[in-house]
Amino acid sequence: MKKKLLLVTLFLIQFCSFSQVEDAWVYLADKENVAQSISNPISILTQRAIDRKTNQGIAIDQKDVPVNEFYISALKNANGISVLSKSKWFNAVHVRGAQIDIEALLTNPNTSFVTSIEYASGSISTSRLNSPVNKFEFEETNVDLNYGDTENQVQMLNLHLLHSDDFTGEGVLVAVLDAGFSGVETINAFSRLRNNGDLLDGYDFVDRTTAVYDYTGNTHGTKVLSTMAAYIDNQYVGTAPDASYYVFRTEDAGSENPVEESYWVEAAERADSLGVDIINTSLGYKDYDNPSYTYTNTDLDGYTTYITRGANMAFQKGLLLVNSAGNSGASGLNAPADSPYVITVGAVDASGNYASFSSQGSAIQPTQKPNLVARGLSSFVVSSTNAIVQNNGTSFSSPILAGALACLKQALPNSSNEELIDFIQESASQFLNPDYYLGYGIPDFEQAKTLGLEYEASKRQEYKIYPNPVKDILNLQFYGTVEEAEISVFDILGKQLFTKELTINKNTIDFSEVRKGIYIVTISTKKADVKTFKLIKE
Repeated sequence: MKKKLLLVTLFLIQFCSFSQVEDAWVYLADKENVAQSISNPISILTQRAIDRKTNQGIAIDQKDVPVNEFYISALKNANGISVLSKSKWFNAVHVRGAQIDIEALLTNPNTSFVTSIEYASGSISTSRLNSPVNKFEFEETNVDLNYGDTENQVQMLNLHLLHSDDFTGEGVLVAVLDAGFSGVETINAFSRLRNNGDLLDGYDFVDRTTAVYDYTGNTHGTKVLSTMAAYIDNQYVGTAPDASYYVFRTEDAGSENPVEESYWVEAAERADSLGVDIINTSLGYKDYDNPSYTYTNTDLDGYTTYITRGANMAFQKGLLLVNSAGNSGASGLNAPADSPYVITVGAVDASGNYASFSSQGSAIQPTQKPNLVARGLSSFVVSSTNAIVQNNGTSFSSPILAGALACLKQALPNSSNEELIDFIQESASQFLNPDYYLGYGIPDFEQAKTLGLEYEASKRQEYKIYPNPVKDILNLQFYGTVEEAEISVFDILGKQLFTKELTINKNTIDFSEVRKGIYIVTISTKKADVKTFKLIKE
């Protein structure tokens, strides 16, 4: 009898605890239309709130976006739940109900958006054990890559920050001109590339066949491609894993003859016709089997060799060209790395120090060579047998950087080729003091992206009003095609103080006699654009 009473008592205690009314914060999975709301902040904030954030340098972010009202409605319809309050900052809702009903929110399919619950009593806290299936999860989740062996050669360029913003080369076409691509069509490292449909086509210009993978005499191209396109989960990530690739064999590894320059030009023309954005070439030409074909150092002046002239034409056609500097150290560059329109890439070690084999530039070249550097000493590559190995050479620093350039092009789709080159060079570690060893240095692709975005914003800006706060003279600087505007000044009560016509040659207003305070300024142009600013007179 005592045993039965004990069981009943335990049951009643448990029942009472689950039936007791509790207050709790229910945390939600996500919000609705976040990007759209942030890009159009007036839809979620008042102008005064926007102005305050702007004046204090506070970014408008996801926390400013309201809680999803659909989620709130679903919670209100849940059994035994009262919704008392909501918080956009915490993306949470305050609810009241029996513990058993609150707990049920974690298993109810109609409230699968609930991620965790925090009780006001502090005595209970729980979270969803199994996340709900979301068919859009991949699209909605930021890239979080485990680089494995490639971590250093990616992070050296600050490229992982572009990857985390989902700039992984998607939509960018890259052509790889090299010596042989055996294994690309079969090994696991390229299965993701193949399955995503990003291994587009190939051609063997040496053997004149579409069976580009049949040649097994050299696998240099396989390793080169791997630094950009290979993906082995938790072990290896190329610099542009989501770009699309064409592979062209232009190098006859069994001999050294100028016909290889011709193969290269033909392949570049094919790439141009296919709409390729970037060509990577980890090849170079100077010495030939027949000494009479060999180039002198003075021939490497950026305009003389056949392949270099082809590279110059390719750039004029709109292609971005990335080329290895060569592995000749102080003996200098090969062609077409001497071209002023090619991004010539030298090699450094894992610490960013010059690799002694990396070909040096000279005064013979008309522009700074090398342009940039990336890891080329003990670079991690994938062999044709799917093994991750380490190889030396600017052959690998070049595609590592070319892949990063593909990610940058995705991030800055409206930037010209010249602008993209300027951005990466300006971002580099020794931009102000280049030399013949490292060129402008190691580029910072996150900084290059920032430079590009700032430049695009400046091109869109029609005019700039400054200084603000103003003491004596207010200036209006014009940009682009805008050469005149009408400026009107109102006090805080909306009374118009004056209107003045300004032009590109007469663009100042004397504010010295205006009383201290806050004013509203409107500027209109012939395009019928009207913009309003808050101006502080000090």
